[in-house]
Amino acid sequence: MKQRIIDFHRDEHGDWVADLECGHGQHVRHDPPWSERPWVVTPQGRERMLGETLACKKCDEELP
Repeated sequence: MKQRIIDFHRDEHGDWVADLECGHGQHVRHDPPWSERPWVVTPQGRERMLGETLACKKCDEELP
């Protein structure tokens, strides 16, 4: 299920996590060649992504 990004925070390892409107979080790593998300490494890039959607796997699995 697509959910809007409302904020970002870092996890205990320093990786970025997108806070979704449903209350779940999803890691958003820039780790080429596996995941290409160069926007996550700058404050401007993360701000630009606020309001965009990501597929929430936890919502798809109907997890709380």
